[in-house]
Amino acid sequence: MDLSNAMFDTIKRDLEQLEDELLAAVDSPVDIVQEIGEHLVSAGGKRIRPALCLLAAHGGPDFELKRLLPLAASLELIHTASLVHDDVIDEAGTRRGVPTANAKWGNQISILSGDYIFAQAFRLVSAKDYGNYIYHRLAELVGDLSTGEIIQNRQVYMASRDVEDYYNRIQKKTADFLEICCELGGVVSGMPKEKTKRLAEYGHCIGMAFQITDDILDIEQTEEKIGKPAGNDIRQGIVTLPVIRALNESPDREELERIVTDSDMTDEMLERAISIVKASDGVDFAKARADEYLQRAREALPEDLPEDIREAFLMVADFIAERDF
Repeated sequence: MDLSNAMFDTIKRDLEQLEDELLAAVDSPVDIVQEIGEHLVSAGGKRIRPALCLLAAHGGPDFELKRLLPLAASLELIHTASLVHDDVIDEAGTRRGVPTANAKWGNQISILSGDYIFAQAFRLVSAKDYGNYIYHRLAELVGDLSTGEIIQNRQVYMASRDVEDYYNRIQKKTADFLEICCELGGVVSGMPKEKTKRLAEYGHCIGMAFQITDDILDIEQTEEKIGKPAGNDIRQGIVTLPVIRALNESPDREELERIVTDSDMTDEMLERAISIVKASDGVDFAKARADEYLQRAREALPEDLPEDIREAFLMVADFIAERDF
């Protein structure tokens, strides 16, 4: 079974309508803004964030797709805008196998385009009477995304060996986002508070596992497979969990530290750093931590969710465990 296709079968029609909502949200009378918006939205992705929101909402007593779609689209637009800014910071040329906005239009237009998409995300939710808690959580989300990036950028080329610092960073960059997606879907559909807390815990745990897995793929996979340069985190001076483990345990840790703290890293140095990490138990260590988070996620799911919704949530955890792109 192809989990990447099967896990959201139960909300397939919802996601088809989401695509229309996203395209409508970036509609603009300004040609260049319209072009960029369509490019970014059409680049696709797995739509995990809005899908989690919709799945959670289906578990509540007051599900109404028309009411949920603006929130789900807003979550995807916030994610898209954050990626646009990330690509400028990282000087990335591709994302999901297609040229980034900064590669096509330059940094200044890309930053402004990200700002535009953030604005459109909040315009969508402002048109619905979701209540102050929803607006507060979305604003908190954008603040945490920015904080995570600030923390990461202050630590580049520093060869941090602190696992807790790493967890704190990826919580703000990824886990908080998936937590909020699950929580708010339940809140808007009238789910009891205790149930939304459990879905939020599920979202947090799969978010931690998702980012750890993403960091493993940066070590293990090729650019053709993952749609962005392999080893890009190391090249950018960002130490991830497999690298942290190797910095702590590898017999070649001093050589690895010299490489990952060198902002003038060559291709040969990057290849050597990857080989050191692969020769250590860094990847296995990181996979074990991801598996622990995924098990916590499965255990957090409310037992009384509709069976098809619960099964979809479990498939998401399985997908993260097995993903290779």
